Amino acid sequence: MKLSRITAFSTSLLLGAVLALTGAASAQAGESAAAIDYVALGDSYSSGVGSGGYDSASGDCKRTPRAYPALWAATHAPATFAFAACSGARTGDVTASQLTPLSAATDLVSITVGGNDAGFSDVMTTCVLQAQATCLNRIATARAYVDSTLPGNLDSVYNAIRAKAPAARVVVLGYPRFYKIGGSCLAGLSDTVRAAINGASDYLNAATAKRAADHGYTFVDVAGAFAGHEICSGSAWLHSLNVLNVPESYHPTAAGQSGGYLPVFASAA
Repeated sequence: MKLSRITAFSTSLLLGAVLALTGAASAQAGESAAAIDYVALGDSYSSGVGSGGYDSASGDCKRTPRAYPALWAATHAPATFAFAACSGARTGDVTASQLTPLSAATDLVSITVGGNDAGFSDVMTTCVLQAQATCLNRIATARAYVDSTLPGNLDSVYNAIRAKAPAARVVVLGYPRFYKIGGSCLAGLSDTVRAAINGASDYLNAATAKRAADHGYTFVDVAGAFAGHEICSGSAWLHSLNVLNVPESYHPTAAGQSGGYLPVFASAA
């Protein structure tokens, strides 16, 4: 009996110590998460175009609480959250008008940028409205731009971020492939064109990943997260051509933001 009492007492002390340590660790983790100062930069893929519910105060930037930066902030409750991403933004727009919230206190930055520089909108307009040969030539022009000009533009953005937020963890996110080849689409672009558009997205992502790595930033490829949810998949997380709301065409839906972008960002943040 005496041994049982001693054992029970010892077990109680051990359990109390474990709970105290666990509680302290949880509190420390909570304090760490709450102490994060987060700034979200970039273009329409970060502002949330295509997912609806836009904040009227954001005007043409079309920011929405359904975008991955806002979803992450709602879950993690950072100390501060500055949502500066804007629809249509190019690299020059980011450096000119989005960097004000950055400071030496900034801990975390996310960004998608480069698609508009490379002519994303014009490529899709050309491919939808013109002949296949014209479309493929336009894609080739975009790839040439990615080789010749985009790296320098990305360097300018990444250097500016580091100058204003020297201690921040910077997560650079890529773009998904648009199409499932051989999928459920019965009309529209040919699979040759769809494959060329997917290839151009991969090409842009590879160039972006290289520049991000050279600056010590984390690049996150979202193509895997969107696999099985491309246009023509039957369960698309991307809008196809929407003639009633053209700006939302070829952008992630709300499910694409929450199921595609958010998990990969959260794992890297």
